[in-house]
Amino acid sequence: MHIGIIDSIKERVRKTQMSDKKGIIFDMDGTVWDSSANVAKAWTVKVQEAGYTDKVVTREDIQSVMGKPMDVIADTLFTYTEKGPERDTLRSSCENYENEYLRENGGFLYDGVFETWAKLKEMGYHIYIVSNCQEGYIESFLGHYEIRYGHEEDLVEDIECYGNNLLQKDENIKLLAKRNGLTAACYVGDIQSDYDATAKAGLPFIHAKYGFGEINAEVPFIMSFDELIKVVPEVIG
Repeated sequence: MHIGIIDSIKERVRKTQMSDKKGIIFDMDGTVWDSSANVAKAWTVKVQEAGYTDKVVTREDIQSVMGKPMDVIADTLFTYTEKGPERDTLRSSCENYENEYLRENGGFLYDGVFETWAKLKEMGYHIYIVSNCQEGYIESFLGHYEIRYGHEEDLVEDIECYGNNLLQKDENIKLLAKRNGLTAACYVGDIQSDYDATAKAGLPFIHAKYGFGEINAEVPFIMSFDELIKVVPEVIG
């Protein structure tokens, strides 16, 4: 009898703990930071090393394709290469050097990111990142700023990206939410494709209006990163 009562209590505690696991999943570019200037520098180095000495990748080029998978970006920016091995080799070279360059040099970090994440953690929320970037990009960001990740006690608990598994953003949002046992979550992003992926994943969306794009929907929004402290509880409780 006593064992049954204890087991029942444990089960209620377990369910209560599960119901309290609320996550905030973040996009990277245009939401957490703007790496476009340094990405353009890194890509220009590799493009010219590959023999395209008259080609320059600009910040505007990079911003115009932010949020898209890397193969789509290469097809958009490297039209002067032959589609197939030639383009894939150049893309891979750019990706790898970009990761090295960003780990060393960083990007433009929006005001209050880490302080806001710390406050949200204190409020009981769990912090995650999902991006359409290449493998290693998120790690370069975290490494540059010496941010620990991968455990519940860390500032960022888990990350996922297109480069890891070739899944579209909506699938990676769902994958990460399931993997971490989230029962309530929202996604914070800045462009229409972020909103579309979030809607497809069945989660509420918060628009970072200071980022790279507009959203064709009425959604909660922030004009600065620290406004999440007020907006997140209104969205997911």
